[in-house]
Amino acid sequence: MKNTQALIESLYPTWGQAYQVDEVLFEHQTEHQHLVIFNNQQWGTVMMLDGVVQTTEKDEFIYHEMMTHVPMFSHAKPKRVLIIGGGDGGILREVLKHPSVEQVTQVEIDQAVIDMCVKYLPNHSAGAFDDPRVNIVIDDGVNFVSQCAEQFDVIISDSTDPIGPGESLFTSKFYQAIQSCLHQEGIFVAQNGVSFMQLDEVTTTHRRLSPCFNDVTFYAAAVPTYVGGIMTFAWASQNPKIKQPDVAELQQKIKQAGIQTKYYNAAIHQASFALPQYVMTAIDSTGTQS
Repeated sequence: MKNTQALIESLYPTWGQAYQVDEVLFEHQTEHQHLVIFNNQQWGTVMMLDGVVQTTEKDEFIYHEMMTHVPMFSHAKPKRVLIIGGGDGGILREVLKHPSVEQVTQVEIDQAVIDMCVKYLPNHSAGAFDDPRVNIVIDDGVNFVSQCAEQFDVIISDSTDPIGPGESLFTSKFYQAIQSCLHQEGIFVAQNGVSFMQLDEVTTTHRRLSPCFNDVTFYAAAVPTYVGGIMTFAWASQNPKIKQPDVAELQQKIKQAGIQTKYYNAAIHQASFALPQYVMTAIDSTGTQS
């Protein structure tokens, strides 16, 4: 369906960005959310959930590489990985590139998101959903981790913003369950919004994660279509030493893994933990009460 009108993103009530919709590929109100996938000359195929851009064909690699390779290369040898959300398959694609990975469990609340992304954004997953190491579970993320008896080396929460179906993935209950699902040397990371526009998300996450983990911080990357400045990613582990490996050692580790990237590298990994002062000040001002 051809469409030359502009579509305005509605994440912020008083400011946003507009996309020219060249063609609507798919639009549907699922059981959980409104999904639309369309073509745009600048960004290629774009997916929106409830009026908020989730991913685009052109710049997805930045987000997915940083969400994946920072924790995966920080861990000594990640074998078992849990992905919560991430229905477009980009995180799964990057996780499976690591030769140490033996099993990946992906929990997605909405099967329709997976189905539509495989059809309209096939390069995001690049066949990852068919990998025999992958177990797809259609369930609410909080429900899954609350009942899960397994433990994982790395857990990646690739959720929407803390509104609607994604809201429960930013709660103390969720983080407490995550702690029980992680090995002692495990690493948890999560999408945490654009810090300049959503600073309250950073402080709330820090306050709620801190009772569960010895080391809670954030790292960052600039993703063009996530407007408003740098995107922050929550980081939590029990070992403060593992988040920033030696650059030379990390470069060798990346080379040995044979993983080709377009954004992530050893220097970016180390530098991503350097946060603007306004973020550090906000974090320092928080307590640890939920």
